[in-house]
Amino acid sequence: MAFVVRLQPLRQGHHGLPPVFCAGSSSDAAARATIGHSLEHGATVSDAPQPRYQRIKDYILSGIRDRHFLPGCKIPPELELARQFGVSRMTVNKAVRDLAEAGILLRFAGDGTYVAERKAESPLLDINNIAAEIEARGHRHTAQVMVLEAVPASEEVALRLSVRAGGLVYHSLIVHCEDEVPIQLEDRYVNPAFAPDYLRQDFRERTPNDYLMQSCPLTDIEHSVEAVLPGPAEQALLGIAAAEPCLLVLRRTWSHKKLVSFARLTHPGLRYKLRSQTRVKK
Repeated sequence: MAFVVRLQPLRQGHHGLPPVFCAGSSSDAAARATIGHSLEHGATVSDAPQPRYQRIKDYILSGIRDRHFLPGCKIPPELELARQFGVSRMTVNKAVRDLAEAGILLRFAGDGTYVAERKAESPLLDINNIAAEIEARGHRHTAQVMVLEAVPASEEVALRLSVRAGGLVYHSLIVHCEDEVPIQLEDRYVNPAFAPDYLRQDFRERTPNDYLMQSCPLTDIEHSVEAVLPGPAEQALLGIAAAEPCLLVLRRTWSHKKLVSFARLTHPGLRYKLRSQTRVKK
C-alpha cells in the first residue's frame, strides 16, 4: 500500500461558529437558568470523593450528553461556574482546559467557550464506503449526482490515471450528505477499462466506491491530504463560506498494479476529520 501525506498551512482562519442556542434557549440567561436548576437537583453529586475540577468536567459532559449544551452552544463564563460550584476560577479553568484539549470544547480568547461541533470521521489508511460510515453513526446518507459523463482526459487527469491525454474517461461529481448536511464533494475520474458499466449506475442508491469494489478488486491506495480554501464551486455545492477551510484528499486506487480511479474528495473542515491508526514497527 502506498501512503502519502502532505500538509499545507492555511492562509486564513475562520471562527465559523453558529449563533448561540442552548437547550432550545435564545439567550445566555436561559442557559444559566438551566445550569442553576441542574445544579440544584444534584446533577454532579457523587458519594465518592473526587477532585473539584472533575465535578465541573462531569457536569459539562452531562449537559452535553443530555443536550442542555448543544453543539455550537456557548457555555457559561468561568467566573460564573466558579461562583455556582464554590471553587476558584483556576479550578474551573483546568476543567475547561482539559475538555478543550480533548476536542469537546472550543475556546476563543475574548469571546468564550463553545461546545465543539461533532465531526464526521473517516479512516485515512483505508477505503471505506461513505454511506456505510454515515449509517454506522446512526445517520442518513443521501447523494446528489451533479455530473455523470464520459469526457476526454485532460493533461492532469491523464497523468493521474496513467492514460493517454484526450482518451475517454468516466467522470462523476457527487455531493454526499449526512442527515441532509453536505460533508463530502466527490470529484472522480475512472478508467473505463476497469469499470465499463460506471455510467449506468444510479449513484443516489450506491456509491462509486461500492461499485468499484465489486467491479474490480482494489489492491492499493494512495492518499495525499491538503488543507485548502474552497473555490466558488465548492462553496456552492457544500454550502460553506469562502473563508471556511477544507480537507482535500487526493486518492488514487489500483487493481493489481493497474490504475483504476483518481478522486478529489473535498470536506468542510468544520464538519469532518480524518483518523489514522497503525502499528509501530520495532
